[in-house]
Amino acid sequence: MTIKTPDLGFEPRGLFIGGEWVDAGSGGTITSINPSNGDVLGEVPLADEADVDAAVGAAREAFPAWAALPASSRAEYLVRLADAIDEHADHLALMDAVDSGNAISGMRGDMTWTSDTYRYFAGLVTEIKGETMSREPGHLNLTLRQPYGVVAKINPFNHPFRFAAEKAASALAAGNTVVIKGPEQAPLSSLRLGELCEDIFPPGVVNIVTGDGKTGSAMVRHRHVHRIGFVGSAETGRIIAREAAEGLKEVTLELGGKNPIIIFPDADPKKAALAAVKAMNMNRQGQSCSSTSRVLVHASLHEQVRDELVKAVSAIPIGVPWAPGAEMGPIVSQQQFDRVMRYIGYGGEDGAKLLTGGGPPDDPDLKGGFFVEPAVFDGVTPQMRIGSEEIFGPVMSIMTWSSFDEMIEIANGVMYGLTASIVTNDYSAAMRTVEQVEAGYVWVNSSGRYLGAPYGGWKQSGIGREETLEELLSYTRLKNVNMRW
Repeated sequence: MTIKTPDLGFEPRGLFIGGEWVDAGSGGTITSINPSNGDVLGEVPLADEADVDAAVGAAREAFPAWAALPASSRAEYLVRLADAIDEHADHLALMDAVDSGNAISGMRGDMTWTSDTYRYFAGLVTEIKGETMSREPGHLNLTLRQPYGVVAKINPFNHPFRFAAEKAASALAAGNTVVIKGPEQAPLSSLRLGELCEDIFPPGVVNIVTGDGKTGSAMVRHRHVHRIGFVGSAETGRIIAREAAEGLKEVTLELGGKNPIIIFPDADPKKAALAAVKAMNMNRQGQSCSSTSRVLVHASLHEQVRDELVKAVSAIPIGVPWAPGAEMGPIVSQQQFDRVMRYIGYGGEDGAKLLTGGGPPDDPDLKGGFFVEPAVFDGVTPQMRIGSEEIFGPVMSIMTWSSFDEMIEIANGVMYGLTASIVTNDYSAAMRTVEQVEAGYVWVNSSGRYLGAPYGGWKQSGIGREETLEELLSYTRLKNVNMRW
């Protein structure tokens, strides 16, 4: 049976600039492919430097009036968008499932998180405030927080709609206007976001372009873009940081991870294995910067955790991502599929033992897509490529440790420091690990994220914090006023 692509009822209308839909000036396009079967989903514009300049110009023109609105009025716009996202959540989730390959259950969760984020930042707008300091009679010193102006937002493919929309919420709440670049591999829902914004925001407040790396570079380098937010790989993050440095621009970078889940000898092996699989985010095929791809298990529990891990991973239902029972879909693109398969090959070359998965599933209905069974390797060492480099795919590496110092050395021995997870009933050991592990976000016998809790990485996993008041304030600039009368 050939997989049939669902009818999305959506036709890309162009770039969303200044409240209007326009074609790319060059006429160039990018083909959006269904990774489940190779079907063409549509052609989206390939924005070039001139298109980016037009989008920034529209955002710049809209900025004074948007920034001058009372904060409560901006909050009302954000709530209206949240309501629209809730209204269209099922369709948006289906679009992302088809376009990116992510399981539709996870994409529905993305829609809830996104609308919640808009309501969260709408409620925080009154916290954009300064301080006053009086040093002597007839004198006052005060600080003001003012928006930057035009903010560039560049997003990856693993949460197509969520990142396109969510990552703009704080910038808009603070009074900035935005230019958003959707992911090249799954661009459709970013343009659908433009259709929602078209009926809500004043023209030019939200602008959306699609394109490739050159499009993003033009946004970063534009002289009227003063604030940049990027989510993606560390490699691309370093390029953006270098280009932004030319204009001394403020950046937030949420980058990659090679995250450990640390299993102590007192842990329940089955619960620990299930926690490790859950934290891998297999509903996005492990294509998640927070995935705990390194399973650091105490030597005394190695065999038990290994067997439970293999059992849990082997039981993950693989199928078309819009099917209700599928928990794992295809890798997003041919390029990413080839990367994952290359790293699975590296595992064997470097001496690790493949315990399960690592190849296309046997189901003949899935042969036309970029499907791969999740892989579990044993005997992985920190020197191996699968033990130290981010794969961004469904590959888990089991690494053993015997002493606390050895475990910390392994956990911290990579260039990344985004998340870490700890499984133990010994809270002294847990807190000792929390203090020493080099990660920006740590779970202890827990999972999930909460709005209001700062999320971000250490080392080459990024710069800045998101999902909190700190993020909102980061989209404002401080101005000091020294007065005497």
